[in-house]
Amino acid sequence: MLSKTEAPVKRVLVAMSGGVDSAVAVILMLEAGYTCIGATMKLIAGGGSKCCSLEDINDARAAAWKLQIPHYVLNYTQDFTRYVIDPFIASYERGETPNPCIECNRHLKFSLLIRRAKELEAENLVTGHYARIVKSGSRWLLKKGADPKKDQSYVLYMMSQEELAFTRFPLGIFTKAETREIAAGRGLGNAAKKDSQDICFVSAGDYGSFIETYTGKLYPEGNIIDTKGTILGRHRGLIRYTLGQRRGLGIARNTPVYVAAKNMAANTLVLGDESSLYTKTLNANGVNFIACETLSRPTRLALKTRYLQKEQFALVEQTGPNTIRAEFEEGQRAVTPGQAVVFYDGDVVVGGGTIVSSA
Repeated sequence: MLSKTEAPVKRVLVAMSGGVDSAVAVILMLEAGYTCIGATMKLIAGGGSKCCSLEDINDARAAAWKLQIPHYVLNYTQDFTRYVIDPFIASYERGETPNPCIECNRHLKFSLLIRRAKELEAENLVTGHYARIVKSGSRWLLKKGADPKKDQSYVLYMMSQEELAFTRFPLGIFTKAETREIAAGRGLGNAAKKDSQDICFVSAGDYGSFIETYTGKLYPEGNIIDTKGTILGRHRGLIRYTLGQRRGLGIARNTPVYVAAKNMAANTLVLGDESSLYTKTLNANGVNFIACETLSRPTRLALKTRYLQKEQFALVEQTGPNTIRAEFEEGQRAVTPGQAVVFYDGDVVVGGGTIVSSA
């Protein structure tokens, strides 16, 4: 629990998603002596599915009522389209595989929501993320959450020093099981609510159908080839595939084959065996450093190129104001442009960026 010996701020705005995590964040802040205001972002016109749904808004409202705090629904549907959905589609059209949750955090939670918190004269924004924020000297650091299965530091690498200073993550020291126990002990109706796993605006994980419906475009079929250029069949539009994909290729082979590359200019899908997926270097842009201003020299750090991936060591070199090159000690499978690469020193997030290429 947060210590009551800390000097509590007068008021905080708590981002309430309708799930158990944000509800428990309210409980912890109230018990530490804070005045809480709940806020739920409406991001999708019509209510959406999975997270961001009308059911989630109602769950958040019910939790706020149970905890006796005011609750507001903030309509950010246009902003969500501008900052999340449109870039998501553009990224797929470039042949990448984007991570829209990171862009939602970047532009909605820790930009627009912080602005709204200040308008409401709140002194902090509180969310239910499983990560920790600590002050070290003159810098704010982002650290992994105590629960390794729920750690969300990977999707928070973009936070600025100002955003870290304004934000509180009270769940960072808890496990998910402990969070549910707290919720159940307070009689919250969402104590056992399942976590949302999929992208909120895409039904059943069918990105291709979503993009075609949203844009009104039909993405053309093209040739599927092997790494030698031999035609193996036809693909259904390159937006439907990502590096490392094995299922749904429509190709019958005696040995497993995977998406090894997408040639957007030629509209071809390249398949290869497992060995064709491995690379040892990557380049990233849009890099944000948290633990330092810059990397003054090549540094050995632990990297993640996907949210659930085990960290892998690499030598990271800053190549420009917001670019890095990483050389891994071992080959990495399906390093995918559009995904985030986040680099760690122990449990501290040094920084992160967007993968643009690998070799």
